[in-house]
Amino acid sequence: MSMMHASGVKDAPVTTFVPPTASLMRWVIVATLPGMATMSYFFGLGVLSNVLIAAALGVALEASVLRLRKRPIHITLNDASALLTAILLGVSLPPASPWWLISVGMIAAIVVGKQLYGGLGHNPFNPAMIGYALLLVSFPTYMTLWAPPQELLPEGLWAQIAGTLPTAQLDGLSGATPLDAFKHKGEAVLASEFWATNPLPDGTLNAWRWVALAWLAGGILLLVKRIISWHIPVAMLGSILLLATLFYLSDPSHFASPLFHLLTGATLFGAFFIATDPVSAATSRRGKLLYGAGIGTLVIIIRTFGGYPDAVAFAVLLMNLCVPLLDLYSVPRPPGQPKSTRGEQP
Repeated sequence: MSMMHASGVKDAPVTTFVPPTASLMRWVIVATLPGMATMSYFFGLGVLSNVLIAAALGVALEASVLRLRKRPIHITLNDASALLTAILLGVSLPPASPWWLISVGMIAAIVVGKQLYGGLGHNPFNPAMIGYALLLVSFPTYMTLWAPPQELLPEGLWAQIAGTLPTAQLDGLSGATPLDAFKHKGEAVLASEFWATNPLPDGTLNAWRWVALAWLAGGILLLVKRIISWHIPVAMLGSILLLATLFYLSDPSHFASPLFHLLTGATLFGAFFIATDPVSAATSRRGKLLYGAGIGTLVIIIRTFGGYPDAVAFAVLLMNLCVPLLDLYSVPRPPGQPKSTRGEQP
């Protein structure tokens, strides 16, 4: 997936088929369908409303900026990258988020995170995560309004989308995610005591597990179709499992189990759909392994010691900063090339 990376760094010579950008993006969109369908089944049609609003805004914003930049609109929109960014941001937000919240996120993602850097292939950060991180820092109340499992058409859906539902009423319709609940259980509360109190609404933990497995199914499709390579997902998930296991074995009364980290939150979604972004991720094989391992390490560190319960977005953005360095020093040295020139651009 490195053909859209504008760094110019190349891996060792390998003969592989690289699909066109539009084809690649559309396959990723297809792979998101199991995750979107499962989320909608458990959390209602607010998931789809997020995606539809974000998609409409994404296409409109991209077309507007391209017109201002005097760049071809149809060719660029046809690559479906704006649509994919909208889907990734839409499913990352709490279901039935108000339209204005989605608008702010899409402006940050498309205009700031993508087009201001020159468009697809030049953005150093994952655009969807730029939008998500901005919203999480700026509007934490709205970004934590995750509803428990509910009907397809939950009460107050249209008022939530329109942004007319009072915040007090929104609090009554939402609940904590498993990661959020465990994060804020308190130092004095043992893990066994926490789970014994049934801290989550009925079916919440099971719903998040099914959603995680649905994202895994989409990720396997991407691997089978060779849209992504295994390096980043395996390195990210492996580092998460390793560190979570070490923490859990050291003190199971206070640290979450490895499976809890794996099957709740955005772990599997992030490993296959966010960390593998073809533009902002590392490009060499060794760089991908280091990049994925770095993301997994940061996820566990932030979840365990930081202030945010999930941390995938921040971990990805922080490792995006390291990509130029990883690409520079992880490119295999061609036979006969002096060690002193390793990593230098031709």
